[in-house]
Amino acid sequence: MAQPERNERQRLRPAPLLFEPSAAVADPEHFFDLESMDDPKEMLDRATELTLAFRAATDRAVEFQAIAAAQLADPRRFDRLTTADIAERAEWTEDYAKKMVEFGRSLLGGARP
Repeated sequence: MAQPERNERQRLRPAPLLFEPSAAVADPEHFFDLESMDDPKEMLDRATELTLAFRAATDRAVEFQAIAAAQLADPRRFDRLTTADIAERAEWTEDYAKKMVEFGRSLLGGARP
């Protein structure tokens, strides 16, 4: 991921993801109060904010997955995991685990052996 692209996304500051009360989560029709909105313009605005927030959260979570994978695969660790072990733990393919380890290393500031 290019650094300028990430900086641009961070400036957008999508709506924060707020946790819903457990009573609301139990209702399958309830989703961040969107179902109670009567004005379609308001609903579109809020749904768009949520979409951007979820995308930003997904991007950040993937970056943290990659960093964790790189740290777990670090050969300097006595408890180092193989990419097969990481793949199994994260429910990825081994090829994807290898790519995530490489991505994580790049995020950590340099490739490690």
